[in-house]
Amino acid sequence: MYGIDSYVAIGDSFTEGLNDGLPDGSFRGWADRLAEVLSGGEPGFQYANLALRGKMLDEIIDEQLPIALELKPDLVTLCAGGNDIIVPGADVDAVAARLEAGVAKLRAAGIPVVIFNGPDTKSLSVMSVLRGKVGIYNAHLWAIAERHGAKMVDLWAMEPLHDRRAWSDDRLHFTPDAHRRIALHTAEVLGVPVDEDWRVPYPASTEPATWITSRRSDLTWTKTHLLPWIRRQIKGESMGDGLSPKRPQLSPLVQAEAAALEIEVRNFRDNAAAS
Repeated sequence: MYGIDSYVAIGDSFTEGLNDGLPDGSFRGWADRLAEVLSGGEPGFQYANLALRGKMLDEIIDEQLPIALELKPDLVTLCAGGNDIIVPGADVDAVAARLEAGVAKLRAAGIPVVIFNGPDTKSLSVMSVLRGKVGIYNAHLWAIAERHGAKMVDLWAMEPLHDRRAWSDDRLHFTPDAHRRIALHTAEVLGVPVDEDWRVPYPASTEPATWITSRRSDLTWTKTHLLPWIRRQIKGESMGDGLSPKRPQLSPLVQAEAAALEIEVRNFRDNAAAS
């Protein structure tokens, strides 16, 4: 439908869908939501999501990109490099050059590509220090999109993402509502009609914004999220170690949704019988 019958998503935790959780503990995310829009309920639409949390750019290029090239779908979305540039001392220019090589391979194969720039972290305490790096990376990404004829989803300019309520407690991943908005924006970039407007602002906040509240929040975030991330970096570990992509092959989206619904119905019946 809409000229897109097959879609492959590659990337890291953003594309895997953290933290847009489902009841079974898996993640939905903007890419799954976009696939649902693109399918239009057509049984022939096929979708694969190779993204995995914690993946660095080189891993995505080496492990996921070749599969996308082999499948040669009607659309590939690529968001990568974020985990690279947040590492202290990272060479943002070099990261961008490696990403461009991946985009060039996809475009040379005749595959339409959508890429995503980084969001503005100004509203996030502590994480706001990354704005400069993200801004430089984004400038590269706009140039890459222009040079290779890729489409860009401008997360930096998405006003709703400037609201802290669009972000999870880890200050790195988005909430389910933010994933919904990103899927809508991506569909818009592709020229696909949608029934909702991602631009609708959040209601006025009644949350207190005092220095003490912020200080306590920063301490909690440091213990819960920052220190474990530092330990993983030191040990060379990743959040994705031992995990596999949730949709490693192109398969009918409608069929998968029907199977999931069947499982939910069966579980409901089993629970009802047990009670």
